[in-house]
Amino acid sequence: SILQEFRHSKGRMTPREAFFSPIKKVLADEAVGELSAETICPYPPGIPVLLPGEEITEAVISELRNVVESGGSVVGAEDTSLKSFLVIDH
Repeated sequence: SILQEFRHSKGRMTPREAFFSPIKKVLADEAVGELSAETICPYPPGIPVLLPGEEITEAVISELRNVVESGGSVVGAEDTSLKSFLVIDH
């Protein structure tokens, strides 16, 4: 489930470091393996699945899309269509 994926995600940068880092916008396919610059929260369930500094995985993107396709919403993503993501520009 998305919550299990969240629990096992790898934060490689603290949220504070990520907040003050340069960012860039990339297409969803290019975001896999990058570090998120956004706090992204699907509703339902209303629990963040990506925090700044955490690695974006294919599973997370897939689950976020499933929430939207099922009539839910995603809060915190600049692009609510999930075609692109803000990532840390290292």
